[in-house]
Amino acid sequence: MYLYNSATHKKEEFVTHTPNHVEMYTCGPTVYHFAHIGNLRSYIMEDVLEKALRWRGYDVNRVMNITDVGHLASDADTGEDKMLKGAKRENKSVMDIAKFYTDAFFDDCKKLNIKTPDVVQPATGLIDEFIKVVSALIDKEYAYVAGGNVYFDTSKLDRYYVFNDHDEEDLAVGVREGVEEDANKRNKNDFVLWFTKSKFEDQALKWDSPWGVGYPGWHIECSCISMKFNGEYLDLHCGGVDNAFPHHTNEIAQSEAYLGHPWCKQWFHVHHLNTNSGKMSKSKGEFLTVSLLEEKGYDPLAYRFFCLQSHYRKGLVFTWENLDNAVGAYNKLIKRVAALGGDDGAVDQGVLGACADKFGEALDNDLNTSMAVTCVYDALKADTNAATKRAIIGSYDLVLGLDLIKKADALREKEAAQAKTAGADGFTIQGEGDPAIDALVLQRAEAKKAKNFAEADRIRDELKAQGIEVTDVPGGAVWKRV
Repeated sequence: MYLYNSATHKKEEFVTHTPNHVEMYTCGPTVYHFAHIGNLRSYIMEDVLEKALRWRGYDVNRVMNITDVGHLASDADTGEDKMLKGAKRENKSVMDIAKFYTDAFFDDCKKLNIKTPDVVQPATGLIDEFIKVVSALIDKEYAYVAGGNVYFDTSKLDRYYVFNDHDEEDLAVGVREGVEEDANKRNKNDFVLWFTKSKFEDQALKWDSPWGVGYPGWHIECSCISMKFNGEYLDLHCGGVDNAFPHHTNEIAQSEAYLGHPWCKQWFHVHHLNTNSGKMSKSKGEFLTVSLLEEKGYDPLAYRFFCLQSHYRKGLVFTWENLDNAVGAYNKLIKRVAALGGDDGAVDQGVLGACADKFGEALDNDLNTSMAVTCVYDALKADTNAATKRAIIGSYDLVLGLDLIKKADALREKEAAQAKTAGADGFTIQGEGDPAIDALVLQRAEAKKAKNFAEADRIRDELKAQGIEVTDVPGGAVWKRV
């Protein structure tokens, strides 16, 4: 497999520290609000990557943090703690906010067929580990105490800017928009490992430490969680492209200073989901969540399909029209799979293997999901029987996560129910396959046939009260929910 490496700016063969085993880390959510669908694009693509690796035969250990303390509003040690901000907004405790939005995040992931990582670790559950690593960095003289806080000394590094060579003036404190000068720092690029009350008097969550009562910085949590659950050598680190600087840059600095050797070779960054007005965020425009998509009648997996049609290293523009186009294509694809019928017949292993090779080529080419989706269409056109086509598509869907076979089977069952004959005289009912509604519609028809119009009207009113509209047609009736 070849993946683009953000650290080297080129596609490279993916090589793991231990053969056939992948230690994978994903930057998790800061649980102060719902995740918007732009956040979730990253998790969808990381999920596809994990499933592609497993499909390729790798044993994968995937670890993810939950940030429930320490993430400040600017991502650069300034502004209010996002968790405290969320707690104030809703007049709840920080931990109540964290639990609610953690649960909401995983509910969204379930709807999008995003697999839960093997290890999920909230930052607040590993405070002793953070203190141990920060203490070691001080002992190694990579960190210093100033004004009650502990800072990482970036001047001790041979190279700090791992992902990009930045212009020093662009990063000067007080020049870069939104960054306030911190007089405690020895160098403008130094970052906080541990805050004390000298930073925020009203911080809700705080712990005793050798440097005073305080709380960890955002960056240290990911390094410590990964080193604890992935070990000293990380094969693959994932996140949104906005995490590359300063978050991932700082992770590399502190991790390699602590370990004394290279930490992670492969960096996988997913680019932004944008609207026509720019980068999607929680603070401007309509707050686009999975729940909002559902309220508007969209299947969350249609959004997953929308994301898979674009490459993860390209910005993706979200509009309702673009999503509608994806919905149309997704529904047509499900209908084509449904038209194959069931699993009758023998699977042609030769064809199955040849198609698997082609699908693997798409995955191996820097996770080219649009080509992987094209492989599904190619399978539908393949010169083979229906059972083989279903086996091919089922195998592909272990990676794509679109529920194509499941939804196709449900569609076939629904269409069979809608087309059923519900009377000995050939009276046909078309609806949504609800047996209870079908029975009432049939009772109404039988009452009308017996000229018991009062009973027919009563049943019609009962159906209307349930939101059901019935239309009589030659030889039967059609009902729908209104």
